[in-house]
Amino acid sequence: MVVASAIVFLASLLIGALGIYVGARVIVGAGDYDHAIVTALIGAVIWAVVGFFVGWIPLLGPLLALLAYIAVINFRYPGDWTAAAMIGLLAWVTVLVVLYALAALGITGFEAVGVPGV
Repeated sequence: MVVASAIVFLASLLIGALGIYVGARVIVGAGDYDHAIVTALIGAVIWAVVGFFVGWIPLLGPLLALLAYIAVINFRYPGDWTAAAMIGLLAWVTVLVVLYALAALGITGFEAVGVPGV
């Protein structure tokens, strides 16, 4: 059971990192997938920590978690807050497309680590 959970986590992380990679490549021209994997992992941890402490607050909690996630992208990639938000948005859309295709093929469920809300 632990091995299966680790495999699901790793696959989800790689899909989330793919979204960040595509977003960063398009928005700021950064093309390092390893950097995207670390960003996705840090983003997932920060999202979880902020969500744990303030996620229960209606509207404000999820917004603070999203802001923290965008802050991670802003810290890890060149550009300003707008570029970081656009990277996050493009990552979200990319992951949705990939997960939809994989779910339609019956390969995976519809979730990923490293991109919030997916």
